[in-house]
Amino acid sequence: MQEPIVVTGMGAVTPLGTGVETTWKRLIAGESGIRRNDRVDTEGWKCRIAGLVPGRDEAGGFDPEAVMDARDLRRSDLFIHYAMAAASEALAQAGWQPDTDAQQMRTATVMATGVGGVPAITAASETVRTEGVRRLSPFVVPSFLPNLATGQVSIRFGFRGPSGAPVTACAASAQAIGDAMRMIRNGEADIALCGGTEGCVDPVAIGGFTAAKALSFNFNDEPTRASRPFDVDHDGFVLSEGAAALVIERLSHAEARGATPLAIVSGYGTTTDAHHVTAGWPDGREAARAMRLALGMAGLEPGAIGYVNAHATSTPVGDAAELAALTSVFGPGGGGVPVSSTKSATGHMLGAAGAIEAIFSVLALRHETLPAGLNIKHPMPEAEGFDLVSGAARPVAIDHVLSNAFGFGGVNAALVFSRFH
Repeated sequence: MQEPIVVTGMGAVTPLGTGVETTWKRLIAGESGIRRNDRVDTEGWKCRIAGLVPGRDEAGGFDPEAVMDARDLRRSDLFIHYAMAAASEALAQAGWQPDTDAQQMRTATVMATGVGGVPAITAASETVRTEGVRRLSPFVVPSFLPNLATGQVSIRFGFRGPSGAPVTACAASAQAIGDAMRMIRNGEADIALCGGTEGCVDPVAIGGFTAAKALSFNFNDEPTRASRPFDVDHDGFVLSEGAAALVIERLSHAEARGATPLAIVSGYGTTTDAHHVTAGWPDGREAARAMRLALGMAGLEPGAIGYVNAHATSTPVGDAAELAALTSVFGPGGGGVPVSSTKSATGHMLGAAGAIEAIFSVLALRHETLPAGLNIKHPMPEAEGFDLVSGAARPVAIDHVLSNAFGFGGVNAALVFSRFH
């Protein structure tokens, strides 16, 4: 029997605030992190809202200088800043500060991103257009490379074990956790810092997703109502930003150093649709198979799951396909398993979505509270019979949570987290 792999630290920067505690408190209170996009001039744009991380002068705001010095901030893009903050918080909670060669070489780093440093690329392109290539900084490429969140974190903390940077769109950080889990199971590492980060609320990303008809634009005047997974009035996702990181390790490793296990990472499954660039199978067949693989690794029957944190982004096609997949796995109406999508409060953090939802899954287990889906006023017909958690957070004791993450290119990932007794 495989030794359990446990979560011992968590960190987050989200549109709901900086830090896991602030984010969770606002989520459970039913608050939203979605607002008018005042970062850029959106006059004349179809989509004028976003999930923005609060600034340093706002409640729960993000202060980049608290985690990186001014020189390093200038030399790296926003997704790296967020990653460093989330990693620092997770490592502090885990109490992991390796200072020996053996400890450093047995620590893995896997930080995912959906797109990397798009703002840095956009800015560099403008510099080339207006001033010429000779005006580019030597740090421009390291500022936007997707693996540099992993690279910068590993440099800062001296982690010399295996590293990775999944760039599998919106499934990326769920796969980062799964990859880290495999590294530990395969004996390549004892402990890992894993998760995802995104900082692409940028004209190119917004314009591209708008052209793809993926973003919500019917609620520009009421931003908090825009993200509405499983509701009949959903019209697209809300582009958001932030980062989430988890420290996971073998149980014996945690016990030997006196760390507190928060939950068990008990299952992981991943599949590929091989169907369409931006849409999964309408019947959710490969998403369902990823869930079954995760349940199989965890040694659980579907009925053991007490809550599903759904991937549902608030797009009509995607939400319907996930409901079909859940029906395939759990039975009609999802077998009565409570379901919600926390993207209704955070928006869609792309490559960081799977990791922040993994954290919400762990917190649901620990606090015995299921976060509610916002804006579910009229459930879509495909949701008939499902137990959609809405209105208010629901207190309930559960032992196992399933968390889904699906991405462009047909990537499906599912994680199971279990209560640590």
